[in-house]
Amino acid sequence: MLAYAVPYRSLLVIVFVTIVVITFVSLVPPLLMRDLIDTAIPGENLGRVTWLGLGMVAVPIVNGVVGVIQRWASARAGEGIIYDLRTGLYAHLQRMSLGFFTATRPGEMMSRLNNDVVGAQSAVTGTAVSLVSNSLSAVATLAVMLSLEWRLTLAAVAILPLFLFPSRRVGKILRSITRDQMDANARMNATMNETLNLSGALLVKLFGRTSDEDAKFGGHAAEVRDLGVRRALIGRWFFMALGVVSAFGTALVFWLGAVLVIHGSLTIGTIVALSAYLVGLYGPLSALSNARVELATSLVSFERVFEVIDMPRDIDEPDDAIELDEVEGRVTFDGVAFDYRQVASPALDHVKRFSWRSQSEEAGAAPPEMVGRARAIDRLDFEVEPGRLVALVGPSGAGKTTVTYLIPRLYDTTEGRVLIDGVDVRRLSLHSLADAIGVVTQETFLFHDTIAANMRYARPDASDDEIVAAATAANIHDFVSELPDAYETLVGERGYRLSGGEKQRVAIARVILKDPKILVLDEATSHLDARSEALIQEALERVMAGRTSFVIAHRLSTVLAADRIFVLDRGRLVEEGRHQELLAREGLYSDLFRTQFSAAP
Repeated sequence: MLAYAVPYRSLLVIVFVTIVVITFVSLVPPLLMRDLIDTAIPGENLGRVTWLGLGMVAVPIVNGVVGVIQRWASARAGEGIIYDLRTGLYAHLQRMSLGFFTATRPGEMMSRLNNDVVGAQSAVTGTAVSLVSNSLSAVATLAVMLSLEWRLTLAAVAILPLFLFPSRRVGKILRSITRDQMDANARMNATMNETLNLSGALLVKLFGRTSDEDAKFGGHAAEVRDLGVRRALIGRWFFMALGVVSAFGTALVFWLGAVLVIHGSLTIGTIVALSAYLVGLYGPLSALSNARVELATSLVSFERVFEVIDMPRDIDEPDDAIELDEVEGRVTFDGVAFDYRQVASPALDHVKRFSWRSQSEEAGAAPPEMVGRARAIDRLDFEVEPGRLVALVGPSGAGKTTVTYLIPRLYDTTEGRVLIDGVDVRRLSLHSLADAIGVVTQETFLFHDTIAANMRYARPDASDDEIVAAATAANIHDFVSELPDAYETLVGERGYRLSGGEKQRVAIARVILKDPKILVLDEATSHLDARSEALIQEALERVMAGRTSFVIAHRLSTVLAADRIFVLDRGRLVEEGRHQELLAREGLYSDLFRTQFSAAP
């Protein structure tokens, strides 16, 4: 955490200086009262009384102005540290592998970004300043009290251990409760995130599970409530204990002071000043005891934030990463093997440690078709020439999706290499690799923004003419032009205001605008109506022209048009060739053709 404070050291110095000024200025009023009672009033010195009165007014003015400066500096430093922490956490999450996101719940990540970072913020802007301020105030007050009357000061300090014991005990308890409370809040946030988004709300309604979800959320909310009540009660008992200790110390000092005044060894002004300093001593001591508790609970926030930041990235680029400037599009799989469990284990070990999801790591890291499989890919060797169209076919669970994940390096191989133009993808910069490859997934995702903004996500500097050209090539321009707001039409959450075929064509237009040399496509046209399917197929044929394309084939036309067909089964390449060649072999492809493709248009 200190590394995050270094850029704001000048502001922190200002905070420290203002704390010193406020501390010493706050020590003045009891001395003014002592002088007023012991000197000015008995001496009937009106001028001295006036100056002492002005001094009493000046103290809060000075403290107020300096306090504003302190608050400005502490807020700037604290908010700046939290900004760096939040953006660092977000950037780290953005660079985690796909396996990490399949094993975590978005609501719990949002809790880390929001609730936990805010908890850390209170430690920086509140607890830390309070700790320094009250420590300095207690030491300075104690020094002044010793100079006034050492016997009463020792009596006041004698009860100091009574402040330390409850803070130590309560700090441990509240730290544990705070972690439980944050975990419960994260689970509640995850439930809200899953059931209050469009897809989740639709599922709940379609299955009539509203009451069940109410009960489930109510259980999480009740857990948060009960922990909050417990924390509040423990805090109240703690403050009561501190109040009793302070009252006991004050009573002891007053009693001894009265005895000394009666015996003539102490002036009334001194005992009045000491009683005022008692507030300045016990107040900071109580605040320090509470700060210890606050610090213990705030550390939980830091721990939860750094648990994420300290996660290893299993997909990263080397320091001497190679930039792909001119891409030909040659793709090579050289002895490639892949195991989801082995590749995703570093990040998922952390996920398991703080229980973001109850499912096993293996089930969370792999696509549904691979759950329960030990190896998704087993020794794949092939090379695809630039500009060729490769169709990937095979039964469910054959490893087709995994092959398409390895090309853009959504995962790294367990064994072997994936090469583009002869260069291992692990040696390429992630940015240039992303620029070289375009992907149209089976489940199209659109942001809750305009059609134009969703298309420009591929190339932010694209002109309006280029957007229209891409949309025309994707067979979506005519539809968009008929909308009231045309390209400025909001698509809704995940593009829900558009049909499946329309979303798919917008996604294709987005890839056309990107203009990559390598395409990875999951046609996903089987659930669409005939007209949408035909429009998408025509658009796909345009976008694949002149590009190296890997297509998970759902249509006979794609299989027939392929330069090469790779037939996969249980992660192995069992057959390879063109359509007629493979049919003649009477192998797995022939069986798949009869069951999957023969009835397809």
